[in-house]
Amino acid sequence: MNIQAYLDQQRQRVDQFLERSVPPPSVHPHRLYESMRYSLLGGGKRIRPILTIAAAQALGYDHDAMLPFAASLEFVHTYSLIHDDLPAMDDDDFRRGRLTNHKVFGDGMAILAGDALLTMAFELCSLGDGTDGFSAAQQLDIVRELALGSGHQGMVGGQVMDIQAENQEIDLAHLQQIHTFKTGRLIRAAVRIGGIIGKATTPQMQCLTDYSEDIGLAFQIADDVLNMVGTREELGKDAGTDEKRGKQTYPTFFGVEGARQLGEECVQRAIKQLESLDRQADPLRHIATYIMARRH
Repeated sequence: MNIQAYLDQQRQRVDQFLERSVPPPSVHPHRLYESMRYSLLGGGKRIRPILTIAAAQALGYDHDAMLPFAASLEFVHTYSLIHDDLPAMDDDDFRRGRLTNHKVFGDGMAILAGDALLTMAFELCSLGDGTDGFSAAQQLDIVRELALGSGHQGMVGGQVMDIQAENQEIDLAHLQQIHTFKTGRLIRAAVRIGGIIGKATTPQMQCLTDYSEDIGLAFQIADDVLNMVGTREELGKDAGTDEKRGKQTYPTFFGVEGARQLGEECVQRAIKQLESLDRQADPLRHIATYIMARRH
């Protein structure tokens, strides 16, 4: 299959939903919606919502009724980027080729826009009157997955560990724990939410979970490599920031080529996890390969 065409098609599908989900800046409070839309609609690969869609498709489900659940991952991801860029965190000036949210709207509005995106993610997951085919139990499971992936034992917990590890000598096991939480748990949630949407059996959910954990590690390794060797034009933000902040990364331990090899091994393991699923899971297989091949 042509993975780029698939990604473009699904990204357009997600973007159209995102565009109509957040009120326009003409609605009060105007500045909040302007700030939210600036970051949410400012580009991006939409990998997390696409993983949700692809996981559901792997189980035979492909209806637009799942878009609120898929989009909730992008709401959470975008909130995390806004907060991550703040002066108190990574203090970045650029994101996705544009000024970061706080550089345009100020620190206070950026914080509140992030807060609004996070809470709106859970609002999206709670919508529905039963006519869309999703049971209350499914929605509750989806909310739980999103909370686990984004919260204290997920992305937020990983961010805390990442901050505490700056300019510290840490071992590889500690680095892996940081990134399992910071990056991997939200990616795992994205795939598992697709499994819930598609009513995965217990063995199918285990396959999807194992796959998600492997691609989560591959995703972080690819990011670490790109941060070291990429350009600002490719990344849409400053390169080399990990080294400047004294962060240990996979290239720190393995070198750039060693890290790439480790990432490729993760990709091959991820693909192998899907052996029991038929060709409907091909998008998931190709996304795994894309994760290490991307340049941004």
